[in-house]
Parts: sequence; structure tokens; C-alpha cells
Amino acid sequence: MQTQQRYYTAEEYLALEEAAEFKSEYHNGEIVPMTGASINHNRICGNVYASLKFLLRGKNKEAFMSDLRLWIPRYQRYTYPDVMVIQGNPALHNNRTDTITNPVLIVEVLSKSTQNYDHTDKFRYYRSITEFQEYVLINQYELQIEQYSKTGEAQWLLREFETEDAKITFSSVDLEIAIAEIYEGVDFNLKDCD
Repeated sequence: MQTQQRYYTAEEYLALEEAAEFKSEYHNGEIVPMTGASINHNRICGNVYASLKFLLRGKNKEAFMSDLRLWIPRYQRYTYPDVMVIQGNPALHNNRTDTITNPVLIVEVLSKSTQNYDHTDKFRYYRSITEFQEYVLINQYELQIEQYSKTGEAQWLLREFETEDAKITFSSVDLEIAIAEIYEGVDFNLKDCD
């Protein structure tokens, strides 16, 4: 006998999330537990966040790590992007200081279990955010980065990076980071269970 899928309101999810030991995302009534991240995943997230945090000082833009939740109203989704950048003041969802709605840049480090979702539905959900201008997907298993930059209404330009000596220009925040800095300390020989 198949059990009935339970659906939660956004308010129920937020109440459960406040008491939870582990983070979960909210997908239009469904609570989806997040998996743990590998060493390389953490290194890449840390490298990107540290570079952005340092380079954005005094520019009215701020980088945030994966503990800050994003609300996507059109699709009724709460997610935890790996790294986000906000221009100006954070737009708080329902005055909650743990949930924002206005990133200009989102960076996701790809995992085997989430890479298809990150490339497809999640990118579609993110594109519904008015302020959103740039999406960067970083492969943790090999040196490969995809950068999607908004060029017009419903138009996105893809750039790919596969060499360590290249630099990526984040047009949404007007700064440049060396690919070698993003992958600093990463060991592609590490095997993970993800």
C-alpha cells in the first residue's frame, strides 16, 4: 500500500525548518531534505564566497553563503543557493531576516544528485526573480564552469570555462575572479558518495 504524500503550507515548512537539525528546501508544498556537501564542494563554495566578499567591499553589493534562504514567489519555492550576491539592501520575505527575494547573482556548485535540477528547473525558477542577472554553475568533479548572463528579456548568454589560467568576469557585480582561485585546494581525485 502506497502512503499518501503530505503537503505542507509555507508557514508549516518555515516552522519545521526553524526546529530542524538539517536544512530542507520547500517545493510548492513538498519538503525536500538537502544532502550533505563534499570536501571539494565546500572548498569551491568557500573560495567563491571569500573572493566575492573581499572584492565587493564598498560597492553596495554583498555576498551570502548557503545558510540564507531564497524565496521564489512565482513557483512557491524556498531554496538555499550555495552563494548569492545582493545589490543594495536585502529584500526580506515577510520581514524574515533568514529569507531574501532579490539576488542579482547565484552560484551553485554541482553535485551528482542535483546537477540536472540545477541546470533545468532550478534555473527556470531563478529566472522568475526580477533582479536576477547571472547564474554560475561550477563542476566539483572536473575543471568546468558555466556562466549564464542575462542579456535581455528572456535572453541569456552562456560562457564556458575549462582552463585554470582563465578569468571569469561576473558582469552582474562588475568584478573578475581567476578560475585558479575558484578551484584552489580542490582535489579531483577525491571520491565522494554524492
